[in-house]
This record gives sequence, structure tokens and C-alpha cells, in this order.
Amino acid sequence: MRMPLLPTLALAGVYALGACGTSQPSSGDDVDGAAADTGPITVTDAANRTVKLDAPAERVVVLEWQQTEDVLALGVEPVGVADVEGYNTWDTAEKLDPDTTDVGARGEPNMDAVFSTNPDLVIVEFERGSPLIKQLEKYDVPVLVTKGADAEDPIANMKATFTLIAQALGKDAEATDVLDEFDAHLAKAKQTIADADLETSEFAFIDAYLDGSNVSIRPFGQGSLVGELGEAIGLTNVWKGEVDEAYGLGTTDIEGLTAIGDAHLFFTSTDALTDAAGYEPWMPALKENAIWRNAPFVEADRVYPFPSGVWTFGGPRSSEQVVDAFVDSLT
Repeated sequence: MRMPLLPTLALAGVYALGACGTSQPSSGDDVDGAAADTGPITVTDAANRTVKLDAPAERVVVLEWQQTEDVLALGVEPVGVADVEGYNTWDTAEKLDPDTTDVGARGEPNMDAVFSTNPDLVIVEFERGSPLIKQLEKYDVPVLVTKGADAEDPIANMKATFTLIAQALGKDAEATDVLDEFDAHLAKAKQTIADADLETSEFAFIDAYLDGSNVSIRPFGQGSLVGELGEAIGLTNVWKGEVDEAYGLGTTDIEGLTAIGDAHLFFTSTDALTDAAGYEPWMPALKENAIWRNAPFVEADRVYPFPSGVWTFGGPRSSEQVVDAFVDSLT
């Protein structure tokens, strides 16, 4: 079974990440209190569209997992989510009620299911959801377009996406608290890594899958969220191969992976794909592979699975899990 892959090619970067918005309380409202979050809201989304809401969105349908996690982290339970079971398998940072209305696949939602929930906002991710935007707009329900990844600065993009969603939900204060917690988490982890005085701080991160009898490997290179989170806590991502412009992801094989030398090698893991012996589906294929067995990182015993259900394309809460996985493995 192959894990769900995100796109590896970015669309043209003509859409500015406009995570700017305003809450507009009606005359006489207390702008310092809760009433400031009950009036009309206008935001500019990641497709440079103006999105106007009569009030903060409460009945939200979300068509991507990072954005689902973000909505939950802000204290709002979505009324509909694309691939509920998949979300709860791959993203454990924020628990989604398994009885939430499933509106279909992330790239191909069921419109009848979407609008059966009577949403007041539908949140999409630009790359995967761009063909859907005009179709959704025909239903006269506000659509918020977010930018799922940006290899120029993935951490800043992750924060901007979270902030944009918070503005549409009237949860600005909650967003500030979550992002402050994330920054503090990052700073503490960086100090822990520094104090550990590691023999090497070099690392690489991969996910992999079986393609017939071959193992296909996807390194998370420069510009990947996981790679930048590792570097933000004092590690050095040594994968220098070509990567895409959005997610910072590359492709290689076992032989190509030996380029990382004796660095620490981390990989994606999930209970949904791991067998009773603790192996990912692609790992048994490596047991008889001399290149793998003799690789410096294997000989140095520096191969670590991430805990199951750490979503490597997530929001602040998943990013904290990524940071914890690095620290726990190395210290």
C-alpha cells in the first residue's frame, strides 16, 4: 500500500500569500472583547481573492488535512472534511471526530456531501483545489483558498496559512497563543539539541514506497517543512538533490541515498502500513540489499522511524510533533 502523496510540482507562483484580514465589528461593539470576533470579516486569501463573511465562520468544510488540523487547533470542529479516515490515520496532532461528515477525496470532493452540511465556509488548498474553486463559488458559499506549501520559507508559510484560517474563523487571539507556543517549543528543542553535543548534527528525512519490486524514495530536501524544522533546531539537512519548488521534495533510490554518508536518517511511519514485526512495507525489500546494509548511516545505527501519525505537511501542532520526533530520537 502506498502512502498518499502530495503534488511534487508547484503551480506558477502568481498567487501571493495574502494572509491579511480584518474583523469589522458593528458600531458600538467592544473591540477589546469577544464582540470583536462576531462582526463581518474580510480577508485576502492565498489566491489574492477577497473573501467576505457576514460573521466568523462556524460551519466549516475543509478539503485538505493541514487545514483540517488548523481548524481543530483553533477550537472549531469542522462540519465536513475530505477523507476523514485518512486524516485520522496520517495526522494525529488534532483529533477529528470520526463521525464528521466525509465529503470525499481531497482532490475530488463530493459536492452533494459538501453542501449537505450547510457550510458557511469551504477551505481549499490552492494546488489540489484550484480546479474546484469556480465550481464551489457557484453555490454562493464563501471559499477560502490557502497555500499548502512554499519551499522559499515553509515555516513562514505554515504560520501564514494558520493565521489566515484563524482570521476567517474570528480566532485571532487563539492563533497568537498557538503560534507563541510553537515558537517556544522550537526554542526549547534547539537548546536541547545544543546541550546534547551530538556526534553529528547531519540528517536526512525520507518517505518511501514499493513500486513493484523496487523501492522508490522521496527525500525531504531544502525547502521542505520537515527539513527546515530540523535546521531550525540546530540540525543540518544534508540532502542536496534536486527538489520541487513547493514542497522541497526529491526522488532517489537506495544507491542515491548513500550520498548522505553517516548522517541520521529519519523516515515516515504509520500504524496503518506497519506490519507486526514493525517494518514499513518497503523495508523488507532492503534486508537483502548490500548497498543498504553497507550504507554508512545503517552501519552507524542511525536510522529512526518517526512516530506513527506525524503529518509532515501539517500546521503548528504537527510541526511540534516533528520537532519532538527529532529530539526524542537524538537525545
